[in-house]
Amino acid sequence: MHVEELTVPGAFVFTPTRHEDDRGTFLEWFRADDLRAATGRDLDLAQANCSVSAAGVVRGVHYADVPPGQAKHVSCPAGAVLDVVVDLRVGSPAFGSWASVLLDDVDRRTVFLPEGVGHAFLALAEASTVVYLCSTGYSPGREHGVDPLDPDLAIAWPTAGRDGSPLTLRLSEKDRRAPGLREALSAGALPTWAACPAPARS
Repeated sequence: MHVEELTVPGAFVFTPTRHEDDRGTFLEWFRADDLRAATGRDLDLAQANCSVSAAGVVRGVHYADVPPGQAKHVSCPAGAVLDVVVDLRVGSPAFGSWASVLLDDVDRRTVFLPEGVGHAFLALAEASTVVYLCSTGYSPGREHGVDPLDPDLAIAWPTAGRDGSPLTLRLSEKDRRAPGLREALSAGALPTWAACPAPARS
């Protein structure tokens, strides 16, 4: 397992060792000991989610109130997505920055997101499947979003899918109506760096 911290502090990408032969592939897509070694913390599993998206679908940027926040460990077992981590923690040295990782059914990378960061992804192939382990369960009253097309974030969404065909970005009405970064900041809706769990800081 190769582990690398992203430019968003506390977020990591894990590239597993794949064991392949004529029967197929075996890999360990999550190991608690590897996560602990990289982040200095455990992931308390409260919920596991699965999302299947058509090519061009954008989901996010989503985040939860801190405390308690919601840490996630994200994988794409089928298809391909551009997974995006956005630092929404006011006071973070990387506030407003983002990092992206290609998650797909070839390299089988996974991403760990600490509490307080935003999460989004763009499906690059039909029926792209994203599964994620969550440290807390879904709670509508403390779940929020930031506009994934906000020019202040300037996320570089791809214009072509995995097969090279053009992508038309498709968002839910909820994500389309989400405030921009400046608006969310002015409204006091964003988590603070100080309120986020200390082990997630680098």
